[in-house]
Amino acid sequence: MNKAKASQNFKDKANAAVDKTAALGEDIDLSEYVSAGEKHTYRDNPSQLPAEAKKHMLDAGVMLDDMSQRSGTYIQMDNTPVHSSVSQDGVEVMPVSQAMEKYDWMMDYWWNAVAVDQDKYTANIELNQYDGYFIRTLPGEKTLFPVQACLYLARDKLVQNVHNIIIAEEGSELHIITGCSTASQEDSGLHLGVSEFYIKKGAKVTFTMIHSWNPETAVRPRSGVIIEEDGLFLSNYILMKPVRSLQMNPLVKCVGDNSVARFNSVLVTGEGSSLDVGSRIILDGKGSRTEIVSRAITTGGNIIARGYIEGNAPDIKGHLECRGLILGEKGMIHAVPELKGNLAGIDLSHEAAVGKIAEEEVEYLMARGLTRDEATATIVRGFLRVDIEGLPPLLAEELKRAVQASEKEVM
Repeated sequence: MNKAKASQNFKDKANAAVDKTAALGEDIDLSEYVSAGEKHTYRDNPSQLPAEAKKHMLDAGVMLDDMSQRSGTYIQMDNTPVHSSVSQDGVEVMPVSQAMEKYDWMMDYWWNAVAVDQDKYTANIELNQYDGYFIRTLPGEKTLFPVQACLYLARDKLVQNVHNIIIAEEGSELHIITGCSTASQEDSGLHLGVSEFYIKKGAKVTFTMIHSWNPETAVRPRSGVIIEEDGLFLSNYILMKPVRSLQMNPLVKCVGDNSVARFNSVLVTGEGSSLDVGSRIILDGKGSRTEIVSRAITTGGNIIARGYIEGNAPDIKGHLECRGLILGEKGMIHAVPELKGNLAGIDLSHEAAVGKIAEEEVEYLMARGLTRDEATATIVRGFLRVDIEGLPPLLAEELKRAVQASEKEVM
């Protein structure tokens, strides 16, 4: 199918799905938001962005004043790419619209890992398409430092439509850190983001998301991952700032033998926030493996923590772990672990626990000289600590910094 025919086919499917609500979570009225806004100025040097914007981006792990420890950078404000650059050979970073013009084969990846007619949010992205990032490592290349990307909401009542394509070619290694943030703590906004990941044979992708939205923002990411033979996808998600509503449930297909997918998430929410977060892993390759680990804390908001693992091949192994902590008298955590095995000889397991801080643990620490607040903070800090194997030192430090910066707000 040529490019024009494929594009029209996607639009036809999207038009048929404009009223198709998501299967899970709160429904968002798209008519409350505007799709078009003023264009932002492109910056060859992103350090020239307004100081306030850079501060918000730094809170989400995006460094613009010193990019010496980044292999590439992409910044999008509302629906306008305002910067893209690379500092390492073998790595490509550009607006996805530019990649579509540059490579005819982009249509092979467009709406291949995520269905354009999944729901009205994916349909809206296709029908009101603006931009997103294209990140690619060439065969055998390895990023020396993470590539960073920031999706920034600057205008009130705007829907940000984003479509990202990430490709790790055969034998390559790609580390990405993405930060999402808003210009205001009071303005409302809607972020719709599709991200499609393609991990080729023997490739490795580490994808770390640090979200720093505001209490009036609704967020609807839609992600899909396809992992080929001996490929690895490692996802880390950190959300410790208020958000009105978040719904995300990426679908990962381990299609190659010995492919691996690991998901780690740290979720903290307060009163007025609603989170519905999960991961769906389909193990189709012989010997493929997965692990899903989540830590959830509520100080008054609602959290649904989902996990789904399906085994369809011999010698596969999967484990799902969800732990939730309720601080205070309000808030709800609902753990939904699911396992599905379709043949003998597979190994799938899960464990889930939800509760409050045990009083005896607090008293034990108080007996050793800590105040009640100090004892509680120590327990929370230990609860949030998730050891993630395989991270490069710089990325591990970024995650540690993000968690530490938010600990006081949690308490």
